[in-house]
Amino acid sequence: MSEQPDAVQWSSKPLHVACDRVCDCPPKHINCLTAKEWLKAQIGVWQFSYEGRDIRDKDVHPATYPIALSSRCIELFTHRGELVLDPFVGSGTTLVSARDLRRNAVGFDLNEEYIELCRERLNQQALFADAAQLAIADDARNIPEYLPEESVSLIVTSPPYANLLNRRRHNKSRRGDERRNKQYKRIEQYSQDPRDLGTLELEEYSQEMASIFAGLLPLLRPKGHCVINVPDMWWENQRITIHIALVEALRSVGYELRNTIIWDRTNIVNRVGIFGWPSNYITMGVTFEYLLDFWRPPADE
Repeated sequence: MSEQPDAVQWSSKPLHVACDRVCDCPPKHINCLTAKEWLKAQIGVWQFSYEGRDIRDKDVHPATYPIALSSRCIELFTHRGELVLDPFVGSGTTLVSARDLRRNAVGFDLNEEYIELCRERLNQQALFADAAQLAIADDARNIPEYLPEESVSLIVTSPPYANLLNRRRHNKSRRGDERRNKQYKRIEQYSQDPRDLGTLELEEYSQEMASIFAGLLPLLRPKGHCVINVPDMWWENQRITIHIALVEALRSVGYELRNTIIWDRTNIVNRVGIFGWPSNYITMGVTFEYLLDFWRPPADE
């Protein structure tokens, strides 16, 4: 085994990172899965468990998903050796999955502390050293400067949630003593950088997301997939439908929505509070999130 390269220093433009499959799969196969493995992924409601390498401390990062989630997306939509892109890489979970699965990957984030965290996770010894995973401190708007067109086989990410984390938490979804945990009355924003999408109102956020993903579309191979993990939220007794805003934003710039997958989180949520009883029925965002699966349509369609 050998250590991964220092991912933070790999930031030249353009990047020289491999993107071609190294497996022996037939050309028309979209992944390396067996028929049995494919069958398991067809169910449109997914559950995942966390493992020891996952980051769950909100003081480290306010919104993470488990390694198992990004690993399933990567296994489903890429071959070994192909290139995965995470434009909002955060704590680096996508890069860890790519390393495990022998995929090349590049992640971008504005926050230097998150990029340093990615570097720490990637500097751990890997089982395989035949693929590179790079973390780069830069704005997602600048990604087209780094990668050639049609080099990316999969985009997978969990973007900022507009300005919906930029408010004091009241933990209404928690019960008993857990409501007044260390997040109570805190703001869990990623940053207050004015470039951060998490500081924007939903309408402006949607416009910026459309612009960013318009720039990423030429990088994606035809029929290459783009999976976005996002929840809806409640604010002042209104459901803020972030997932609908994202569907409309990406469709407006040329992506086609292929699948809507529910991430069922009920197996990892404990002591849920009573929300809205007895007069206002509200489904709780902490119990499920959306995985929006788009692709770049082929040129002849």
